[in-house]
Amino acid sequence: MKKLQLLCIGLLSVSTIYGQDISDALRYSQDNIQGTARFRALSGAFGALGGDMSAVSINPAGSAVFSQSHASFSVGNAELNNDTRYFNGTGSTNDSNFDLTQGGASFVFKNTSNSPWRKFTVGVAYDRTNNFDDSWFAVGTNTNSNNFNNTIGSYFFDYANGLRLDEISAFPNETLDQAYQNIGTDLGFVHQQAFLGYESFILEPEVDADDNTSYLLNVAEGNFNHDYTYRSTGYNGKIAVNLAAQYGDNLYLGVNLNSHFIDYDRSTLLFESNNNVGSIVSDVEFENNLSTRGSGFSFQLGGILKLTNEFRVGLTYDSPTWYTIEEETSQFLGTAGDDGAPFNVNINPQVINIYPSYRLQTPSRFTGSAAYVFGTKGLISFDYSTKNYGATKFRPDRDFTGLNADISDILTTAATYRLGGEYKHKQFSFRGGYRFEESPYVDGATVGDLNGFSLGFGYNFGNTRLDITYDQWKRTDQTPLYNIGLIDAATIDRQNSNITLTLGFNI
Repeated sequence: MKKLQLLCIGLLSVSTIYGQDISDALRYSQDNIQGTARFRALSGAFGALGGDMSAVSINPAGSAVFSQSHASFSVGNAELNNDTRYFNGTGSTNDSNFDLTQGGASFVFKNTSNSPWRKFTVGVAYDRTNNFDDSWFAVGTNTNSNNFNNTIGSYFFDYANGLRLDEISAFPNETLDQAYQNIGTDLGFVHQQAFLGYESFILEPEVDADDNTSYLLNVAEGNFNHDYTYRSTGYNGKIAVNLAAQYGDNLYLGVNLNSHFIDYDRSTLLFESNNNVGSIVSDVEFENNLSTRGSGFSFQLGGILKLTNEFRVGLTYDSPTWYTIEEETSQFLGTAGDDGAPFNVNINPQVINIYPSYRLQTPSRFTGSAAYVFGTKGLISFDYSTKNYGATKFRPDRDFTGLNADISDILTTAATYRLGGEYKHKQFSFRGGYRFEESPYVDGATVGDLNGFSLGFGYNFGNTRLDITYDQWKRTDQTPLYNIGLIDAATIDRQNSNITLTLGFNI
């Protein structure tokens, strides 16, 4: 009968099945400059230019600028340096990876009739829109003693507060592994976290009764030593089908139909220790693993208008991306007692939690562009785009009401500014660019502003072009270790450097 009651509660509490947070919403809503070496050399300021396969990903009208069919492929090496500060400790990591970042082709069909539609283009392109390869660690003594929020115990306490003891504990005939799985299936993520805290002795009920809903921490107030490691791999990518046309001599119009995919894996590991007088629990090891796969759809509409032979403007609308996402998690928790209460508990269910799929709608974006072309000598280009990250929505709404409200309050509209220039001398091209991206957070600190620059070089062989670019960006984040309880943040100074090589050729 007790088990049946728990199942009914689970059906009424479906919102607790999920464990998403704001960082998930932001991760799949942000793009980073990827693509061809020429595109990266101008820091992505290509919205009014076109004539480049990655420019098509910014403004779909850009393919109609091609005078003949064109294809390109790009490979790149990305290096990420993270310097971390956490209370009295510092850390530094370096990650490097080499991969295909872009590939595609656009086919030009010229109209030989007297129609004002001069030509049409059809193309397909792959672009890696974000790279999730990242690692950092935070080591230090957390001295921020404020209602025990400087211990991982507060994570489990905040989840358990208000839950019945018989909803977060194992039945007499259950192993801890079985109870972990059953509670996750019947009641969801929140109860599962509270179960870990109770069965590992981190939490103690005020009254040892099934209907107890108040808990105590078996750690004493004081300082806590933390050693936290974060590691993630994966990427966002999209495949775009492009259709564009040139009308008259000065107007270019285009549309992209985009298929998106997500491949993301993350692992975090925390070691906590304390020698505070009165602590029953002195050591904690807590591991969390997440695997995310998703697919989505979006579209883009764009146009480029030549106001004069030299000056041109562009406008692009990026629709929201509508994702369907599936997630799996696994956890491990170990605790040890002090000399006065020796014990060692390891909860290692070796259970993969498979969550119901959910939907994510990322915000739309508008981009305005302007460029001035100095004949065959060079050009200068500027792009401005804006995106309201607070409009990101998890679906269905009934399951994420609170989270969507938090997103609206915590995230904000952010602008991006991109400036690029190119100078040509015979077959040689020399390029440079700068970009600035505002923080998507209202506080401006959780994820800081981004500053980046780029330098590039190209050589035109005639029908074939070889380009190489170096670009770099920096930003500083204030990243909480957890989104509840132990929310003290590590300060991370990030520096991302890329070398990209592109081979482009006319077909």
